[in-house]
Amino acid sequence: MSKNEDTSLLTRLNEATLSRRSFLKWSAAAGATAALTSKVNLVNGMYPLTEALAAGDVQVIPTGCAHNCGGRCILKAHVQDGVIVRITSDTDRPDDPMDPQLRACVRGRSYRRRVYAPDRLKSPLRRTGPRGSGLYEEISWDEAIGIVADELIRVKETYGNSAIYSHYATGAYTNTAGAAPVGRLLNLFGGSLGFYNNYSWACIQAATPTVYGTQNTGQSRLDWLNTKLILMWGWNPAEMIDGTNTMYFLKRARAAGAKTILIDPRHSMSAVGLADEWIPIRPGTDVAMMAAMAYVIITEGLGDEEFVNKYAIGYDAQHMPEGYENAESFKAYILGESDGVPKTPAWAEEYTGIPADTIARIGREYATTKPAMLYQGYGMQRRAYGEQVVRMGCVLPVLTGNVGIPGGWASGVGFAISGESAPGANFPAVANAVPYSIPCFVYTEAIAHGKEMGRADGVRGLAEGEETLPNSIKFLYNSAGNCLTNQHGNINRTREILADESLAEFIVAHEHFLTPSAKFADIVLPACTFMETWGTASNWKYGPSRILMPKVIEPLYGTKSDYGISALIAERLGLYDEYTGGGKTEEDWYNEWVDQMVNDNAAIFGDRASFEERGSMTIPYTENPPVAFADFIADPEANPLGTPSGKIEIFSPALAKLEKPEEIPAVPKFIIEWDSPWAEVAEKYPLQAVGHHYMHRIHSTMDNIDWMDEAFPQRAFINSADAEARGIADGDMVRIWNDRGEMIIPARVTPRIMPGVVNIPQGGWYTPDANGVDRRGCINVLTSEKPTPYAMGNTQQTIMVQVEKV
Repeated sequence: MSKNEDTSLLTRLNEATLSRRSFLKWSAAAGATAALTSKVNLVNGMYPLTEALAAGDVQVIPTGCAHNCGGRCILKAHVQDGVIVRITSDTDRPDDPMDPQLRACVRGRSYRRRVYAPDRLKSPLRRTGPRGSGLYEEISWDEAIGIVADELIRVKETYGNSAIYSHYATGAYTNTAGAAPVGRLLNLFGGSLGFYNNYSWACIQAATPTVYGTQNTGQSRLDWLNTKLILMWGWNPAEMIDGTNTMYFLKRARAAGAKTILIDPRHSMSAVGLADEWIPIRPGTDVAMMAAMAYVIITEGLGDEEFVNKYAIGYDAQHMPEGYENAESFKAYILGESDGVPKTPAWAEEYTGIPADTIARIGREYATTKPAMLYQGYGMQRRAYGEQVVRMGCVLPVLTGNVGIPGGWASGVGFAISGESAPGANFPAVANAVPYSIPCFVYTEAIAHGKEMGRADGVRGLAEGEETLPNSIKFLYNSAGNCLTNQHGNINRTREILADESLAEFIVAHEHFLTPSAKFADIVLPACTFMETWGTASNWKYGPSRILMPKVIEPLYGTKSDYGISALIAERLGLYDEYTGGGKTEEDWYNEWVDQMVNDNAAIFGDRASFEERGSMTIPYTENPPVAFADFIADPEANPLGTPSGKIEIFSPALAKLEKPEEIPAVPKFIIEWDSPWAEVAEKYPLQAVGHHYMHRIHSTMDNIDWMDEAFPQRAFINSADAEARGIADGDMVRIWNDRGEMIIPARVTPRIMPGVVNIPQGGWYTPDANGVDRRGCINVLTSEKPTPYAMGNTQQTIMVQVEKV
């Protein structure tokens, strides 16, 4: 073969990742040269790296992993002749404890399997069958962009901008890749219906300020080295990361003497690698255990009542807020003085499944070990009354005096008081002229009956005298997201709503693959990955970092970035110059952003050459980091909190004013969920189901990647006793169902899960058979669309099911 033919075949390599069998067949027929053979083998991961590196120079380009796994890490792309042949991470610079390496997990390290996946979208698609059928025809970019622009104009002229909606999406998180470029386009077009909340933190972000008046209730992870006890409550950083290097700091805390106790229905990877003790608990009963711990702390005199009454309101009858002197206090609830039910460890045992003496022991340990941390995970607040676990988890640190001290932790969402972010740069902001917004989890309701939705349904921005939204959603934009169906509650109901073209009249998606959500789009526009464009990314929650993400390879198949796609639509709408800043490409913007970051913050980023060589910059930690609420504790009158009273609000007057005590009590309470072992539904569906964040995926991203599927196959984890009662052996195919839907997937029989609980890792791509039975294990065929009562957040961990062997 000639060199030119080699180049042509390399182009073909960039169009599809060959299997071993197809490669060998192609190689023999085509007489491929040794150099190209090495390239193909390398991309497919068949042979050792050294066999191919001799074929040409390899350039190592620092970039990042800008997904929503809970971390933001460094990837280093090894590129040979325009092909990514290997991915490594941040391992070749000194690992400074004050500036630790941003090492990627297996998801990021396998990313070339996603870039070169054979099912990448290669051209724009127009739907030819019913929505959801996956039937499409290829069309040109020109035609596809014209259709989208025309539909935007039609919907705006017919209904107004409030009928346009871009849904929550987290498939990519750079300036030029993801949902943000589309939002900017829509704002320039006159705006769109907005949303608030997210699918991750709705309850914890809404409930934390009801206690502390802020979401910044945490401090630097370096301060964890000062603690003596860490309660990891429903927290699994080994898989969901929760800030790059969180595991590293937990290990350092343990090395410094901290004891770690993990409370979770599952013996998770974090329980194995990060915990000294695992306490299994029934899902949805965390508040009961916390309340019983409070009972022990109060009745045994282990708390710091002087501290509580100095800094908080609502603890007891003598310290109630003005106007609520005769209302139920927290202490009255815990001791059973108001409802006749003392919240004893024995009472909690009936709900949690945890022995009463264990609950009492944990309460005593937490109260007497100073300082101590109670760190809340996020899965337990994605439940029917998810606000309650957040608020109760915030009260325990107050009872024990663990607020405002080094090594303590006020709990709640725990954003760091120090800010934990590095300065960045972005597109010029464009305001949304549409005043209305909805909770993202009720977006299907805004399609089905948006014109009937008002303040009670979570609508914000209604003017005085305006009772409901002026429009239902008619134009639905979905860029870089799978929450349209796959990650949304009650998939079968959602599919029915989206399939009705009289409701959402037009749907467009930007995607890398034909995902379950993309299959409902009328037009699908193929986007490139962040490896194929320019951008920057920030840290995730902790670790103040800024990651440069230069273009690593040319876009495959003529795909375009989300910015590039939006620019084409902007041109059809007459907004091109405004959108692009006068015709700037992604690279032009990138260069502006990097220069701006360096020029404005030279002390952090240094010069551009050193910034780009490293590919990222993290503001190093400093000794004695600031402690959340330390100023308030030192002088509460001079440094009041952002609550109405200026104090910690164990009793919330704002919640009391809602007058919904059964669902939104003014003091945190254990409330039995509508789908639970104590509800009528349990007679038919006796097992609880949960869906944890799996190492296989980033939510649903990477579910189709072969390496990850091999390492972490999708299956249902069931306790040995529950399996034995149903005649289920490890590896058997099982049917899991309730009134909302059903699936058939393999079973993993294990003692490492609470009896009575089934775990179906969330994010599997909904794959129905001819009978509508999901064969991939998408947990949302079983979940509810009903939101939580206060935050209007998702309740996708509140599930009851039955399981049988197929």
